Amino acid sequence: MEANRTRNGSQAEGNVVREPVLELENVTVWRGDNKVFEDLSLRVDAGERVAILGPNGAGKSSLLALISGDIHPVAGQGCSRLFGEEYWSLYDLRERIGLVTPEQRSLFEEEELASDVVLTGLQGTYGITRVQSFTSADKRKAWKAMKAAGVHELMWRNYGELSSGERCRFLLARALVHGPEMLIFDEPTTSLDLPGAWKLIEAVRGLMREGTGVMLVTHDVREIPPEVDRVILMKKGRILADGKKHRVLTGPRLSECYGMAIKVGWHAGFCEARPG
Repeated sequence: MEANRTRNGSQAEGNVVREPVLELENVTVWRGDNKVFEDLSLRVDAGERVAILGPNGAGKSSLLALISGDIHPVAGQGCSRLFGEEYWSLYDLRERIGLVTPEQRSLFEEEELASDVVLTGLQGTYGITRVQSFTSADKRKAWKAMKAAGVHELMWRNYGELSSGERCRFLLARALVHGPEMLIFDEPTTSLDLPGAWKLIEAVRGLMREGTGVMLVTHDVREIPPEVDRVILMKKGRILADGKKHRVLTGPRLSECYGMAIKVGWHAGFCEARPG
């Protein structure tokens, strides 16, 4: 069913009204001397399960930098809003957005207790928590988040004793501790072995099945789980395609995006791409 826009900018789909999380309207963005976006428009609503796919240099990292406030649109050219606000800091929005990136894995000391890594999400900090104090309610939130990420049985281990995949799932729990409206993943399985990647993806799939909104930023089509409904295909700072997964993930479109002949197949809801 086509979504209908309401007066306040939300979208009505059937009887469900979805508020916008991210709204970009004709924005131009520079990173240093490089223009990364020009006249870019994009909208992602609360509760959506969307993948942003493209090769290196497509603009995916710049999009995340725009969301985190590390870069900004050119003043007077278009409009950028997060939860309806044109000005924000990710620190202020940490209760509404849970961000998981590969860089976070190296921000904690090896002797840090794994459960304390999750607790730092409540204060938006990184590193040793021994100088911080947490209530019993805080610790209950952390346990609930670890249970959702499937790592609660490892909570008493030191961070340095965990595998890369286990660390990623503790960072997922850290992002979940506030009960955010949207989880954002940047290349979630980077440097993970197959078991670690599969366990992380399975945890994310469980969250999506329970209704958690997810924005998955990736260069690998194989990372996109069946629960993702919408795919945004990007190349060189522009959107090549945006729509339902099976309509976007086709051989011709992926071939155009990645600059090589690609054939596409499907297995158990996952897209499988191979040289064509």
